Amino acid sequence: MEGYVDCHCHISAEEFDKDLDEVITRAKEAGISAIIAVAEFPPEAPKILSLSQKYKGFIFPCLGVHPVQAEPPDSQRSVTFEDLGQVEPDIIDNVEKLVGIGEVGLDFTPFYIKGDSDKDVQRQVFARQIDLAKKFDLPVNVHSRSAGRPVIQLLKEQGATKVLLHAFDGKVSVAMQGVQSGYFFSVPPSIVRSEQKQKLVKAIPLDNLMLETDSPALGPVKLERNEPMNIRISCEHIARIKGVSMETVMQATTQNALKLFPKIKQKTVK
Repeated sequence: MEGYVDCHCHISAEEFDKDLDEVITRAKEAGISAIIAVAEFPPEAPKILSLSQKYKGFIFPCLGVHPVQAEPPDSQRSVTFEDLGQVEPDIIDNVEKLVGIGEVGLDFTPFYIKGDSDKDVQRQVFARQIDLAKKFDLPVNVHSRSAGRPVIQLLKEQGATKVLLHAFDGKVSVAMQGVQSGYFFSVPPSIVRSEQKQKLVKAIPLDNLMLETDSPALGPVKLERNEPMNIRISCEHIARIKGVSMETVMQATTQNALKLFPKIKQKTVK
């Protein structure tokens, strides 16, 4: 398999509803061979599964519940057991179609956390989804905003071995604990404006790195819609920091993606 793998993308987001075909065309023209679509909210599951059928062999589904949930009309809150209860049947019923469980994890941003009880619920919801991933031999696609150390600690406690930490915002020293456990870290195009991401890439071996866009978020320009074609920006900046060619970064990160998400190799349309 040749080309880039976007290992963490919200391609089902409403921001893409009006021009998704064009977005996919641009992604392919940029050299992307596969997009891993992650879920945040329970209602997204049918849409992600539908997109993985419409763009079969190019979009690959992950299902899971994010630690921060939307609260209509436009506010957000910490995840609950009810949220997990809504998405768990979708995971179990569609497990053969899934390439991973995600987006799951912890988010201890003070704005979303009302107290220690919210943190405890997040931990339990995350642990349950790690257990599901282990049961079905799937990797976890992990969110860890303001919670890098607790996330890696919980992953280790739960015995998780197949792990992608997306857009990790913690310290290099904490990330290296994940590297020691064999975890992977994916890098979004926002690396161009993030000194923290640049330090992370400098420290983490290429054997533990992957590419992502987190579209429509984390683009090269803040508050502008990001899209998968910008994956080349991630690749270019990793290459520059590591002092290697973009081709070397593309090949290494794609091989890492195939190692962690082997189902995409089996089902990719050339």
